[in-house]
Amino acid sequence: MAGPFPPFEPHGGGGPKLTEIPLRMLVPNLITVLAICAGLSGIRLAFEHRVETAVVMVLIAAFLDAVDGRVARMLKASSKFGAQMDSLADIVNFGVAPALVLYAYVLDRAGALGWIAALLFAIACCLRLARFNVMLEDPDRPAWHTDYFVGVPAPAGAALVLLPVYLGFLGIASDTTMAFAASAYTVLIGFLLVSRLPVYSGKSSGSRIPREYVLPLILGLALYVLLLTSFTWMTLTVSALGYLVFLVFSMRAYARRSELEDKKGAEEAGKEHI
Repeated sequence: MAGPFPPFEPHGGGGPKLTEIPLRMLVPNLITVLAICAGLSGIRLAFEHRVETAVVMVLIAAFLDAVDGRVARMLKASSKFGAQMDSLADIVNFGVAPALVLYAYVLDRAGALGWIAALLFAIACCLRLARFNVMLEDPDRPAWHTDYFVGVPAPAGAALVLLPVYLGFLGIASDTTMAFAASAYTVLIGFLLVSRLPVYSGKSSGSRIPREYVLPLILGLALYVLLLTSFTWMTLTVSALGYLVFLVFSMRAYARRSELEDKKGAEEAGKEHI
């Protein structure tokens, strides 16, 4: 007798059919669900005027979203179902939740313009994620291009767009002037998401580091966590501003790498003609 629910097919209709699903295959999906719950809870808390907790929930959602893919690879539990679910969760956690939290905190003071700015950011996040998924399937993309994102990645965009909230917690008044400035800033971050701006991803560094850098790396991460817990909003503000400055250096690094790859291609083409 068939049960009330359709059988779970982690790999779709074309994948292997399993009579029993290993529990490890469900763990990444459960993390994704928790991330969605955190993002949506952040929206509720923002409209209840508990904005500090709302921002923390959005950041927790971003952290969980970054973890689920790595957990899936570590447990060898990657699936087509999980990939689709993760992509849909990104729209909520990095597009809708930050936009509505920002709107509840300051953008509503700008009236219709504030709402338009929030909508544009959420739409830009959807477009950015759709483009990312399509580019993953591009067989003609040069291998070195995987070292760079095309446009600001969605998690970074979510953290950046909340900068007006961080500044508000540091004492800057959330008045009408701030609302219009935040609206313009929100639209700017939305354009950075859908832009062709090359953003270094760090994937080429791999999962191994030189032995002499292990201890400094551990100390650096510990210092950042301590600063984040002790001076949360100041640390997030400096991190957001630092990331914006990093984008300039990323563009320069991409230009140099592109020039180098073009020279290599020209040299190889010259050797083939000889």
